[in-house]
Amino acid sequence: MAPKAPKWRDLADRFSRQIRNGDYEPGQQLPQIRELVEAGEGSKETVHRAYKALEAEGLVTMTRGHGTVVRPKSPLKRLGIARYDKAKWRDGGEVAFIADRVASGRAYSRNEQTQSVTRVVAPAAVAQAHGLPEGAEVYARARLVREGSQPTHTLTSYYRPEHVEGTRIVDPAPGPAGRGGGFRVLYDAGYEIDHMREELFARVPTAEEAQLLQLSPGEWVVELHRTTYTADGTVVEFAVGVHAASRFAWSYDFKVPDSAATEGENQ
Repeated sequence: MAPKAPKWRDLADRFSRQIRNGDYEPGQQLPQIRELVEAGEGSKETVHRAYKALEAEGLVTMTRGHGTVVRPKSPLKRLGIARYDKAKWRDGGEVAFIADRVASGRAYSRNEQTQSVTRVVAPAAVAQAHGLPEGAEVYARARLVREGSQPTHTLTSYYRPEHVEGTRIVDPAPGPAGRGGGFRVLYDAGYEIDHMREELFARVPTAEEAQLLQLSPGEWVVELHRTTYTADGTVVEFAVGVHAASRFAWSYDFKVPDSAATEGENQ
């Protein structure tokens, strides 16, 4: 005869079934721990262990001030090429994070992006991307993006001072840097973006990142490195993003290259 499961496991399994059956919807808060204790479901420790088990399984998030909340079932679509369409930011005033929300059918507020702007000595990777000497200074525009009350990712863009001095990019006010965001600011300053390179790395978050993004125990992050160029090859932005891995579905749609055909045309 199999040993009887501990009470916290029974409680966690019951809530797990209810969540998966839709009895609790994404974003809905589970009963507070004290309510379950008063209802005779177990001690404070028993209920807390049950909720921590649900969190480890990726079903809920536990945050101070918000309680235990059922996680969204569908991640945000993180568009690839389409999120940088010039028609969006140049003509329509739609910055990249908003393009992701629109594609996902999710609500958004421009103030869900907050930022700080500082002038700093360029870290080694930033200096290398911009082709700057050691000790050169850059502007670092660090953003935290939320969906409602839940953080989704951070993004820090690094710019050469001569490209952005006196522009809205160095304004730390919440929200994008005006209509079209930073890409539109660069465009108006004479630096029209032409192409970019993105590199992705999956890794364990730092303790600071786990706290900032309100990550569940064991959840990884996806680190993004984005290098943005003008047509003549000038780097106008190098950005580092840290994304909660479970909150995004990455999507890329592109024309398949045929280098053999291109080489033939050039002969």
